[in-house]
Amino acid sequence: MNIENLAKYKPYIIIGILIFFAIIALWLRLLPAAGLVTEEGVNLLGNDPWYNLRQVESMVENFPSYLWFDAMTEYPSGNGIHWGPLFIQIIAGLSILVGAATRPEMMYVASWVPPLMGMLVVPVLYLVGEKIGDWKCGIFAALFGAVVSGQFFYRSLFGFVDHHIAETLFGLIFCLCYILTLIEIRNNPVHFSDIETLKRPAVFALGTGIAYILGLAVMPTMILFAMIVAVYTLFQYVYDFWKQQSDDGLLFVNTIVFLSAVIGIFIIGFNTMSLSMNRYSPAQVIAYLTLIVATGVLWYISRVLRGKPWYYYPGILAGAGAIVSILLYLIAPAFYEMLIGNLFSFFGQSATVSTIQEARPWEAALAWDAFGFGLILMFGGFAVIIWDFIRKGRAEHLFVVVWSVIILLSTMQHVRYEYYIAVNIALLAAYFMYWTLGAAQGRLLEMTGISRGEGVTEESSSPVEKGKKGKRNDAKKEMKEAKSTKQGAPSSVVIIPFAVGVLFSLLFISSSVATDLQIGNGMAYGGMQPDWYSSLEWFGENSPDPGVDYYEIYDKETFTYPSESYGVMSWWDYGHYITFVSKRIPNANPFQHGVAGSNGAAAFFLQDNEAGADTILDNVGTKYIITDIEMDTGKFWAMATWYDADVGGAPYITGYSDQSGNQGWIYTDEYYRTMVSRLHNFDGSMAVPDENYIIENNGKTYSYLVLSPVEPVAALQHYRLVHESDTNVFGNKAVGNLKYVKIFEYVPGAVIKGDGIIEIPLKTNTGREFTYRQESVNGTFVVPYPTDGSVSGITTLGSYTIAGTGQTFTVTESDIQSGKQI
Repeated sequence: MNIENLAKYKPYIIIGILIFFAIIALWLRLLPAAGLVTEEGVNLLGNDPWYNLRQVESMVENFPSYLWFDAMTEYPSGNGIHWGPLFIQIIAGLSILVGAATRPEMMYVASWVPPLMGMLVVPVLYLVGEKIGDWKCGIFAALFGAVVSGQFFYRSLFGFVDHHIAETLFGLIFCLCYILTLIEIRNNPVHFSDIETLKRPAVFALGTGIAYILGLAVMPTMILFAMIVAVYTLFQYVYDFWKQQSDDGLLFVNTIVFLSAVIGIFIIGFNTMSLSMNRYSPAQVIAYLTLIVATGVLWYISRVLRGKPWYYYPGILAGAGAIVSILLYLIAPAFYEMLIGNLFSFFGQSATVSTIQEARPWEAALAWDAFGFGLILMFGGFAVIIWDFIRKGRAEHLFVVVWSVIILLSTMQHVRYEYYIAVNIALLAAYFMYWTLGAAQGRLLEMTGISRGEGVTEESSSPVEKGKKGKRNDAKKEMKEAKSTKQGAPSSVVIIPFAVGVLFSLLFISSSVATDLQIGNGMAYGGMQPDWYSSLEWFGENSPDPGVDYYEIYDKETFTYPSESYGVMSWWDYGHYITFVSKRIPNANPFQHGVAGSNGAAAFFLQDNEAGADTILDNVGTKYIITDIEMDTGKFWAMATWYDADVGGAPYITGYSDQSGNQGWIYTDEYYRTMVSRLHNFDGSMAVPDENYIIENNGKTYSYLVLSPVEPVAALQHYRLVHESDTNVFGNKAVGNLKYVKIFEYVPGAVIKGDGIIEIPLKTNTGREFTYRQESVNGTFVVPYPTDGSVSGITTLGSYTIAGTGQTFTVTESDIQSGKQI
């Protein structure tokens, strides 16, 4: 077989391979569709996708206007949106293009966008790999990118309608464009004194700037890539000074790219005037201009010091950096704090951050589960690309190293950035395979009896390198080095690194595909819990209209809530569900807004007295409260941590292990006095202990059943159950009948004079019967349920009766709402 005979077909073969890899990538990402698509639409994955669909619905009605301020969440202030419009505009535009007008149709169209973006990463990775190596490096990168798992795969699944995959795609496109521009200014050096040398690089730099704007229009965290460029620029100037080489290219490129970014952020618009790097704010403009000025300073100092020993340049930079930092701290503390504060918020951690799954640090076990042997290949890629940079000094290699290191550090701090690091793992793993194949290919060709053909070399046959004089020289140099290696080392030594790479690659690919299949098939049933969906549908149909148009785009500066509006209190995880399904306004949402502080959701659900809870609801205008078993148990520690990070869940709940090795949770008296427990476990009724579930542990009394308090718990006077979902979380009524989701209404309550315990028999919408009981306080009862059957979802089975007296009372809904004394 002669490679020369195949050369003319190579572009078509490569295109065919890329199409095959792209189809594999798309197929894996479509696996959940079979279980998620229903007649009502798509049961979207996660929390934020439900809100993105809410934005899509608004944009379809008002295209292309974007919902920068949303009155349908975070009552009573509304919520400013901190990400950009591009991802939503793409979905809304596609919906309009294909005629998707109904909610189910828009959900279906939107659900296709993340898998398609995940598929597009494959050819872009090929191009990046081809530019830093050759077509073989590109093929390896595309292969690994098609199957690589982790958050990157999960966030590009069908049904995960969120902008994270768009961040990855457009960030990768920017890096590709920046690499292309670096190659251009190497092959065609820029000199400010010769205007002809500026033309082509200007076009490349402008294209890179546009790529940056597109990424910025998805998410303001695109500024992370500006940080990458800034760090790369610093290292590149230090390296150039050491090598005594310089031109005007990098200053020229960075100026055009980040002036474009400044223009872009003005086009997108500010969503805050505070100095926040992770928002569209003046801070980003300052950062981009600072990057340009800093590049100019690096350029100028390198010229002033030309001819000096190599250590002059880094030494002066270090000294100047220290002086500037001190001056900023003394003269402009606000600016200094902006830089340090934003850096800490990005790379730092806090106690409450640990309650947000995607913001937790990247643990080694999680990293290995996601990427396995890809991590080993990545570090191998780091080693060989750094080695190649040392040997050849190619700027794009240094850029890839800096890009990958910063993304790796970001991911180590916040696991969500797995969707960024995945492409770097694929790229570096590909470079390792390309490098080891290059070292071994001569011997491999001899072993297989394949002839290259006269005049055909690996470098000259590459479309990227073809026609470049500098590249031909590099090819000759590499051929000479390869020949020397072959003559000076045993063939086994040359082949072993590649053979190990092949083994690790097969393990990486197989484990990734297995994980992808597990995630994809598992997520077919990973959407909103059915009890939540059915409860919120009921809630939307049976609660008062808040008087806010769901589709309208309101101006934050002029909008005021109508008098009939109200908030819905639940934990932040469920805020977007409430907005989208019920079209009602949550007090807290998954942006972690409305959670902290004296009036936040955490404070409400952890209150141990009703008066304090009532004050919070009055302050934030709440009318309904929604709880679920997760808030009551599994997510309780998160609520406790938000309420008081110093103690967390310790005063309320702890784990135990008995002599048989059984493990579980046990609950203190403090737990049973919280609002979430009194509402969800006891329906707001008074409760007494069941001695069958009380235990002593380390001298303290606990209960291991959420339905049995440690000590008697008083009834709530202003809260009534109006709906519960069907599922009994115990599965066995002999243990208890505790429903998954419950909805309560906050009411003034009617006043009844009397002493003792008053009670009323009730039946819920699921047919569960219970008795609401309340003990008098200072000769008074305040009762929340009417006896006239006017509350939807709850049936009154009798009148209020004071136990042991025979006294009965009837109460109307008007009495309840007016606080009338009976």
